[in-house]
This record gives sequence, structure tokens and C-alpha cells, in this order.
Amino acid sequence: MDSRLLPDNPYLLLTPGPLSTSKGVKAAMFRDWCTWDDDYNALVQDIRSQLVRLAGGGEELTAVLMQGSGTFCVESVIGTAVPREGKLLVLSNGAYGARIGDIARRLGIPLTLMDFGELEPPRPGDVAQALEADPAITHVAVVHCETTTGMQNPVGDIGRVVKDAGKVFIVDAMSSFGGIPMTMADIGADFLISSANKCIEGVPGFGFVVAGREEMERLGGRARSLSLDLYGQWKEMEDKGGKWRYTSPTHVVRAFARALEELDAEGGVAARNARYGNNHHILVSGMNRLGFECLLPPAYRSPIITSFLCPAWPGFTFKRLYEALKKRGFVIYPGKVSAADTFRIGSIGQVFPEDMERLVEAVSMSGLAE
Repeated sequence: MDSRLLPDNPYLLLTPGPLSTSKGVKAAMFRDWCTWDDDYNALVQDIRSQLVRLAGGGEELTAVLMQGSGTFCVESVIGTAVPREGKLLVLSNGAYGARIGDIARRLGIPLTLMDFGELEPPRPGDVAQALEADPAITHVAVVHCETTTGMQNPVGDIGRVVKDAGKVFIVDAMSSFGGIPMTMADIGADFLISSANKCIEGVPGFGFVVAGREEMERLGGRARSLSLDLYGQWKEMEDKGGKWRYTSPTHVVRAFARALEELDAEGGVAARNARYGNNHHILVSGMNRLGFECLLPPAYRSPIITSFLCPAWPGFTFKRLYEALKKRGFVIYPGKVSAADTFRIGSIGQVFPEDMERLVEAVSMSGLAE
């Protein structure tokens, strides 16, 4: 058995997060930290600086950490960045784009949702037309890697359209930041949102937002929530040297600091992207050999997670495949699209090409392949 698999850790998570983490990341949580201690606050400040660096910025950018899942961070941005007199355009082609629309509706934010369906990316030309047709739109939001299907949306092309129109661009880079090379400048983002337990390979408990400093400074008094006041959280960290407003997930923060060290040791985002891409290639080519078809064409796929069509073979069900793979040390994801019967397999986390080779062999041995 793989040395990473123990009785209390019996399988690799082939999911888009939470994901399998290194022993070093897990071990970092053995120590207790005080939320107001100077050493801990200095750690938070260092993390903020590293996130800005990873986003390609310097003094013009800033970062803020926020308790909760990635969706908490998305809601903090939507609920704070869009002013009362503003209007949000959401570009949706999956469950997570649709969720941004749900957030805006709950908060009473004027909204236009452009639904491109689950199998097509947002089209920049259509976005340009929408912005020209409705001058009331002030902010545009899109998901970079829509893990509903595994689609990688063209955020750079969309960002250029948004910037040409003079609007504020919000990018949900939850499942891509740290695993797909990007800078805020390259994609035209004013706000970039991600989470600790994705491509940086930390554990769940908080997310973060990287933003233009000038844009962040405009947000005072806009928030529609107390605990999800992005400006209030940022201002506290800025003025008090890394202090959180409310109790922070200290163990998770320390684990994330270790994960950042491991990202750097691996060779940075480019090296991690190469590993994830290799994982994805081995997975897809191996599953294709076994008769499984991908939901999306190659041009639309990300290296993060891949959707496969459930075949109409006698005796095949996702549940049977799931149980067979779990017994062999792998956990995969059910499908999430409405347009087809699918299942999903992730390529990120502490997962390596040899793991994907073993996975393909496990599928072959399951008795559920062609």
C-alpha cells in the first residue's frame, strides 16, 4: 500500500478540494497558536505578502484572509464590492457561476445573469454587447475553473472586454489560483478569490481575496453583512499587523503557511501546473483506453478536474465504480451537470502521475471498464 495511506487515511482524494495534503501540511497543525500573538500575526502578514506575489503584484495589490469556505469569500466580495447603486453581471456556465447569482439575489443586488449553458464557455463578444446594452452594470463576475464540468473559462479575454468597458472585474479563481499560472494584470481582475484547500494544497477553513489596493480602499461602508464585511476584515489586518476581527482558524492558517513553503519548494505555480497537467493527461488517455469518454472537448478542459460520461454498459453505475475504487485507495466525485450522466475525477492535491497510473489500473481491475 502507498506509504501515504494509513488506517485513518485510507484513500487519496481525487476531488477539486478538499484534497489530499502532504504530511508536512498535516503536521503543521499539531501546534496551538494564539490569535492575537505577535508571532501569529506576523505569519498572517507573511501569507498576505506571498499571495500578492503569487498574483503578480507589489504595492498596487493587497490581500485579505476570510474565515469559512470559499463561498464565504465569494459572498464577502459580492456583498461588499458592489455598491447600493451598482449592478452585477454574472457570467454563468455551471453551478458555481449560478451560485454567485444566488448570492446577489439573496443580498438584494441588482443582477443580470448570462447563462451560457454547462457545455460552452462565456463568449467575450456577448459580454461586450451586454455591457454596451446596459450602462447600469458596474461589476462583472465569472468563475475561472468551473468545476461543475472541469471547464477552464477564458478569463483573460473576458477581462479585456470588462476593462475596455470601464467595469470592475471579479474572478472566482477558487480552483485555479496556485495551479494555473495567472497574474491579476494578465486577466484584468480587480478582485481575485480563492481558498486554502485548493491548488495551494492547504486544508479547509479559510479563503482569501487579492484585490487592487485602490479598489479595496473604496469599499468602506458598503458591506451588507457584519461578519462578511471584506473591507472591515482588510482594514483590521492592515491597521493591526495581521490581526483578524474575529477568532481565526489558527491551525489551518499555519498549515497554509507550510503549504506555501511546499509550493515554492516544488518550483512555484509553473511546476505545480506541469504536475497537474501531467496528472490530467495520464488520467484522460488512460480512461479513454478503457472506453470512457470526456464530457468536454480538449480545448475546454482544465487540468483541475475532468468530467467523464457514464457509459451505458451493462451493470455500470457510478456507485459501483465509486465503491470499487474506494476499496483500492481512491475517492472520486459524482457528476454535477444536468445535461448528461457523468462522474468527475480530480487531478490536484498531493497526487502524482504514478497515482493516476494506479487509478487507471484500478478502474481496469474493477470489472466496470469496457
